[in-house]
Amino acid sequence: MQIIYYERKTGELKEEQVPGRVFLQWIYGNRLGKLTLWALVRRKWFSGLYGKTQDWTVSRKKIEGFVKNQQINMKEAERENPEDYHSFNDFFTRRLKKGARPINQEKNTLTAPADGKLLAYENIDINQVVQVKGLNYSLGELIGDPALAEVYQGGSKVIIRLAPSDYHRFHFPDSGVAGSTRRIKGSYNSVNPLALEKVIRLYVQNKRDITDFMSDNFGEILYIEIGATCVGTICQSVSKNQRVAKGQEKGYFAFGGSTVILFFTRGSVKIHKDLLENTAKGLETKVYMGEAIGEKKTKSS
Repeated sequence: MQIIYYERKTGELKEEQVPGRVFLQWIYGNRLGKLTLWALVRRKWFSGLYGKTQDWTVSRKKIEGFVKNQQINMKEAERENPEDYHSFNDFFTRRLKKGARPINQEKNTLTAPADGKLLAYENIDINQVVQVKGLNYSLGELIGDPALAEVYQGGSKVIIRLAPSDYHRFHFPDSGVAGSTRRIKGSYNSVNPLALEKVIRLYVQNKRDITDFMSDNFGEILYIEIGATCVGTICQSVSKNQRVAKGQEKGYFAFGGSTVILFFTRGSVKIHKDLLENTAKGLETKVYMGEAIGEKKTKSS
């Protein structure tokens, strides 16, 4: 299976280079692989153990090859030289140089919270939220609070899937106040499209953090981080009721591919047309943290 996405910066269609593609295809497409998945790979202890190995000094040896194979631009990183990282996880959670991700500071503009492949939906049905075409889940199940889910009926949703090669820190899409963060324990399925097409209600199964974010320009936002295979840790960088700026770091993922999902109330945001059109075609759009992905909805819009 090829994973084709739209590179928004250049207007090109590109094929994603998936680390461990053969293994993922075996795990999610082969009968024996599926047994291995349920018995081993999706378990907390497996991801935790594998994640810890990425903290070992010896793991730094694979950084250079990973950078080359995934064509990562290390000139953006605070530490450009792969040899300056203590471990693979140290590299994986790397910070970028100031200005590497310009933040659109227009007051009524919604910005991407992370680097990754984006899908966007408007007028969502909270009881039939799309995972991929033909597979749905309920928002109430996802957040463990059916009453709160009702607030987002008819609203909008943005999903950003972070591949292992992406910058793995996530940020606030607007200024506002970060509320409390709740953690729901779960499994550690891959969030790659290869898995999303095979595992029913995958997001509802996986470990996740949920933050109630009161933004200044878009009202209530549900900010959700989904863990995945080999993601041992979702780290939060802000405290409860902290005032935050647009583009400020919210947290980061330790090793593995991961996902950020934002839910917006009805009438609060107008997602950019190109993102909605690509989603309707079944096409993810590559975006970068800080770039505009929507505008505040007004009566005229």
